[in-house]
Amino acid sequence: QVQLVESGGGLVQAGGSLRLSCAASGSIFTADACCWYRQAPGKRRELVAAIARDGYTNYADSVKGRFTISRDNAKNTVFLQMNSLNPEDTAVYYCNVNWGRSGSWGQGTQVTVSS
Repeated sequence: QVQLVESGGGLVQAGGSLRLSCAASGSIFTADACCWYRQAPGKRRELVAAIARDGYTNYADSVKGRFTISRDNAKNTVFLQMNSLNPEDTAVYYCNVNWGRSGSWGQGTQVTVSS
C-alpha cells in the first residue's frame, strides 16, 4: 500500500499563506483522485479540494478562490497552496489518494491560523 506523508503545516497569522505537500511512497500517476481533507476539533472531516487524473479540480465553497490543489506525478507529490487564511481554516489537514475503491491516507498535518 502506498504511504502518504504530509508536511508544510504550522502556525500562521490571518491573511497569511501556507503550502502543504503530500509525498507518496509510490506512483500516483494512475490515481483516480488526489484529495485534501480537513478536520477541525469537534467537527466532521470534510473534503477541501480534489484533483482528478485528468486534472479536473473541485473545491469546497469555503476555500474557492483561496486554495489551489495540484499534483506532480513525476515526483509523486500532491500540493495544497492556501492563501488568505483565516481562523476558520484551523484544522488537521489530511491527504488522500485513491484508486477506484482503494486508497491511502496520510497521518495529517496541523494548520493553525491566529486572528
